[in-house]
Amino acid sequence: MTPDRLRECLTALHWSQRGLGDILGVQERQVRRWATGEYDMPAQIAAWIERAAEWHEANPAPSRASPAAKIPQPPTHAG
Repeated sequence: MTPDRLRECLTALHWSQRGLGDILGVQERQVRRWATGEYDMPAQIAAWIERAAEWHEANPAPSRASPAAKIPQPPTHAG
């Protein structure tokens, strides 16, 4: 995974470098080294992040403005 793609994935997932470090159990400094290209990211981690970002990009959260995001109200009964 290139440093640019890592940053794109983090943005798509709304994750910070610190947040990714917490998820993976590594120091933020290590994630920063991957993000700058100082060190290569392990292939297994890169593949996992790529899959997560691809899923998130294909399945965005519903927008408040979207009709599908409106919570249906129960019908009212006159009586």
